[in-house]
Amino acid sequence: MRASYMSLAGNVFLTAGKFIAGVLGNSMVMIADAVHSASDVLSTLVVMAAVKISGKPEDSDHEYGHERFESIGAISLALMLAAVGLGIGFSGVEMLLDGEYESAPLPSVTALMAAIISIAVKEWMYRYARRVGEECKSDALIADAWHHRSDAMSSVGSLIGIGSARMGFAFMDALSSIVICVFIIKSAAEIFLTAVNKLTDRACDVDVEESMRRTIEGIEGVRRLDILKTRQFGAGSYVDVEISVDGDLSLRAAHEIAELVHDRIEKNFEGVKHCTVHVNPMD
Repeated sequence: MRASYMSLAGNVFLTAGKFIAGVLGNSMVMIADAVHSASDVLSTLVVMAAVKISGKPEDSDHEYGHERFESIGAISLALMLAAVGLGIGFSGVEMLLDGEYESAPLPSVTALMAAIISIAVKEWMYRYARRVGEECKSDALIADAWHHRSDAMSSVGSLIGIGSARMGFAFMDALSSIVICVFIIKSAAEIFLTAVNKLTDRACDVDVEESMRRTIEGIEGVRRLDILKTRQFGAGSYVDVEISVDGDLSLRAAHEIAELVHDRIEKNFEGVKHCTVHVNPMD
């Protein structure tokens, strides 16, 4: 939440600064960049809501917790990001096709400086939010971090467009908006797919499952690993295991082997919320 508050304050500052610099500096691409930053303000509010809801404990309606609300928040962010990107791209295409760039006033140094400041601030915000998101295993915060990175790339495009326009290539201010659009849509697609995978019970990475398989097969008393299934759930994962043990063992002895498997998986593999073990008798 501290990271989100810092993100919110930074985005409000940048939105106001870019818009003023775009208007005073006669730069269409800087105004578009300001709109992108304004969407960051909304996205951070979505992240804060998603993080707060996902942190709620289990209740009678959600007995497995609320972690998936973070993925829902990430999807909302991706859709907003895509909408902003398309809007910026369409504006740039329209300006190029109508030839409006030819009569547009020359962007000033004010707009150029605003782009440089935005790149520096947004890159720092990206690195900070991503680090905190990875530490907290928060999909929504990581998505917000990439939103910062897309804004930094947007400002790089603004810098190129404004600089080129000042050197006499007036069309570059509008063309840069289209390039910015591509970067934003790419980021939105990556965020969307990651969140959808977690909402649809996608399995853990193959390397992780193989490591789990070796761990289980190496436990004394496990005669055979029959089934291993994993599914991602919010910031964690669930593991379902079926093992075969000696059919002549007592119930207590078989249960102890199952407990070994359960404890070994939950202890050795970060992010496993729960491991369920079913025991089959083997002749």
